[in-house]
Amino acid sequence: MRILAAIAAMLCLSAAVSARAQAVDTGHIEAELVAQTEGVKAGATTYVALRQKIDRGWHTYWRNSGDSGEATKIVWTLPAGWKAGDIVWPTPHRQPTGPLMNYGYTGEVLLPVAITAPAGARPGQTITLKAQAAFLVCADLCVPEDATLTLSLPVTAGEPPPNGRWAALIARTVAQSPKPAGLAATFQPGATGVKLAVAGAPLTGADMADAYFYPFASTVIDHARPQAIDAGAKGLTLTLAPGYDFKGGAPPKALDGVLALKDRAFQIHAVRGAPPPGAGGLGAPMSRSNGGGSGLLGLAGAALFAFLGGLILNFMPCVFPVLAMKAASLAGHGEAGPLARRKGLAFGAGVIVTFLGLAGALIALRAAGSAVGWGFQLQDPAVVAGLALLMLAVALNLSGVFEVGTSLQGAGADLADRGGLAGSFFTGVLAVAVAAPCTAPFMGPAMGWALTQPPAAALIVFTALAIGFAAPFVAVAFAPALLRRLPRPGAWMETFRRALAFPMYAAAAWLVWVLAIQAGDVGLARFLGAAVVLAFAAWLAGIAQRRHLEGRRAAAPALVAFALGALAFAAGVTVRQAETEGSAGAELASDAYSPAKLASLRAEGRPVLVNYTAAWCVSCQVNDRVALSTRGVADALSAANGAYLKADWTKRDPDIAAELAHYGRAGVPLYLLYGAKGGEPVILPSILTEGMVVKAIAAAKAS
Repeated sequence: MRILAAIAAMLCLSAAVSARAQAVDTGHIEAELVAQTEGVKAGATTYVALRQKIDRGWHTYWRNSGDSGEATKIVWTLPAGWKAGDIVWPTPHRQPTGPLMNYGYTGEVLLPVAITAPAGARPGQTITLKAQAAFLVCADLCVPEDATLTLSLPVTAGEPPPNGRWAALIARTVAQSPKPAGLAATFQPGATGVKLAVAGAPLTGADMADAYFYPFASTVIDHARPQAIDAGAKGLTLTLAPGYDFKGGAPPKALDGVLALKDRAFQIHAVRGAPPPGAGGLGAPMSRSNGGGSGLLGLAGAALFAFLGGLILNFMPCVFPVLAMKAASLAGHGEAGPLARRKGLAFGAGVIVTFLGLAGALIALRAAGSAVGWGFQLQDPAVVAGLALLMLAVALNLSGVFEVGTSLQGAGADLADRGGLAGSFFTGVLAVAVAAPCTAPFMGPAMGWALTQPPAAALIVFTALAIGFAAPFVAVAFAPALLRRLPRPGAWMETFRRALAFPMYAAAAWLVWVLAIQAGDVGLARFLGAAVVLAFAAWLAGIAQRRHLEGRRAAAPALVAFALGALAFAAGVTVRQAETEGSAGAELASDAYSPAKLASLRAEGRPVLVNYTAAWCVSCQVNDRVALSTRGVADALSAANGAYLKADWTKRDPDIAAELAHYGRAGVPLYLLYGAKGGEPVILPSILTEGMVVKAIAAAKAS
């Protein structure tokens, strides 16, 4: 019998060698299942690892991905009686991306899982392990990828030999993975942050210079903020920036995660309480490379993102018509270099002053406890109505109904320098006003970071945004060669000026649509009455101007026109706050978002796509028409049994504001896709395509 058993074992080993699993290329990852041993004994346990060989420049994520991303998931299909344990997660690496901090892996990584055979498994049989692996792999963009992986293992009568290629690597991964080590750990929230104190024999004399706490939960700390280290004789104390869990609702009762040092890592379970002896008091280590970089580096990255976002903002459809008006103004002064430069600087000053004014108001409101973000002013129906009246007045002026001085944009040849500079400054103000509904690429993370910082740092970031926004026009004003290439003044300018009125009429119409959603039918009717009064007053002002009244007196009716319109609006518009349903395109039905609705859908095991949007967000509306409200996305959601929720932030909503803050955003758009199996959502890019959304939904069905 012993001879027969030995022969059976040899056959099993031969089968194992010949049945080596093939790697699967998912696009940016080479994935496969690899075993620690060349088989498994009945009733015993072996480790099978998901191997990821990640393309250069790309990365995947840890169990807590940090500020963005999604952890790798494995769904096992095993023979009856076989069991798979949890993933053994190696200590991750910090992955700063601009103002964000993520946690994950690059290069090659093994994620071991304990596989246990039933006691009744028959030696000599070969079983097949099947795993459905889902990855979010990211570089400058993120791509959801998946693979169906299989591995055949023989059941042996005795202890199987180690797998020559993988045994040592898997064993080392398991051995070096963070584990509890009997450390005493406590935490205490305070004015300067959350103090996490850890002490015990394993930390005595350890190198604390690169200590870092990786929490298991994504909402307990601000991942991007530095973690200040206070070393002790037997441990250390980290000062952590509190996350959403400490700011909204009841704070957590425990902090669980990984304390990583330079050469080792430990699992810790911290409870609220006084710090253990020896957990601090010696100050920061002499050499430290901690957290998300220094405050300066974090600020520099956020400012750079803001500057780039400001540059891109010039080309958003809500802003471009205003800049075209200024281009017409410069065309009228193609030979007047000094005047053009002064007007460029005046425009830049208007942009910076207005951006900083909005930023100051935003920071003050948030400090007072208001749940507001970028574009907050457009959540107030009175502001939306006032801005719509302003757009209408500008359009009427461009159409020639009335004049402000010689022209609002200063295109006339006889415009005085002082008036021209005032017009340029006002144009900068107007450009920022109409830019408020837009969020360009790079802007979202930068503003999300800025609004979690002290006011001085936040204002620096908003200043960088303003400089980026103003830079192209100011640069043109200081480039004589470009100015000389502009068309010379002539009759064409009047025609161009009249044509520019129509984008401003469109802007006014769009704002009226936003107002209708916010204020309802009664508020809309009263606003339209105010608009008629404004238009009538502008017409009267134009008649007076055409009768060649004195310049100052000719300007007065225009000012009275705007005042009458504003008074009519203020007296007539009583906003009726009506509950509104998110409207979807004809191809994609949606439900209104609420935390309870989201929790209910996730409890049913369904993929859920959540669209954080607003009627005043131009980027949101473009994405909705181009990439979301399409037949392809509707079919993909239907095939996945998925649900679509619209989190409409057109009016202020504290639940939506809290969720945006949780994901480090100061405004919309934000797109979250929750997988059917649970876990943290995948954050989709701010600029969507239909194919991108369809592929992500397909991945969410299996994750």
